[in-house]
Amino acid sequence: MRVFVLALTAASVLAAADNTLTEAEKAAGFRLLFDGRTMNGWLDPAKQKVPGDAWMVEDGTLRTVLHPRITEDLLTREEFGDFELLFDWRLAERANTGLKYRIQRTVFVDHTRRQPGPHGFEGMLGRELAGRLSDRARLADGAKGEVYSVGFEFQLLDDDRHPDARRGPDRQTGALYSMIPAERKAARPVGEWNSSRLVVRGVRIEHWVNGVKVLEGSLDDERIKEGVARRWGPAPEIRDALLSPRPKGHIALQHHHDPVWFRNLKIRELR
Repeated sequence: MRVFVLALTAASVLAAADNTLTEAEKAAGFRLLFDGRTMNGWLDPAKQKVPGDAWMVEDGTLRTVLHPRITEDLLTREEFGDFELLFDWRLAERANTGLKYRIQRTVFVDHTRRQPGPHGFEGMLGRELAGRLSDRARLADGAKGEVYSVGFEFQLLDDDRHPDARRGPDRQTGALYSMIPAERKAARPVGEWNSSRLVVRGVRIEHWVNGVKVLEGSLDDERIKEGVARRWGPAPEIRDALLSPRPKGHIALQHHHDPVWFRNLKIRELR
């Protein structure tokens, strides 16, 4: 019986370690971005006008809600310039998500006001920005919408099953999405938790997955300029924001219509 009680106690201690800081992390200057219980520190979609329902807190994680009225990323309340971020993430099979940083702006789209035209999703956002067609505060009862966050994305993907992975290594886990590919693979099998680290200092960036540096680069890399110009030509406001980004921005957890979970989000600002 005593062994059983000790085992339960040890399990409780391990579980309690999630969403807390170690003494070493405290000494290094880290702080929690997520307390494991509330949306404190985040722009809660439920408190926006019109309220959204794309994210929830569940069992010590921030997780996506499928088929929300407004599909949107979860943004930090604060903006960050130079920082080091630690975070854990888990995907369902065939899931696609990312962690975005240096968010430059957001774009709301009312699905009832979407204008048909060329160039797919990017063209649709370009037409939205050109015409200022949508207003979240005026979203009609029963109508659906989405919010796109303009920034740089640390890609997180089921590389084995999601079709986006077949479009190239710059779409696979660890990449700077559609811009710079990861140099190596380090993600665990889908369904398992992964630990990542993101370092942003000036224009220099590092993407880490499970203790492996998978990408080191610069936000003024020619591949970024080429990728931005290629993808966002139909949306010049987004193109220009990414080609000349502000040095500070929100951090965002991406909602890409799939089940994903985040926990242990810890940040320290770099001087």
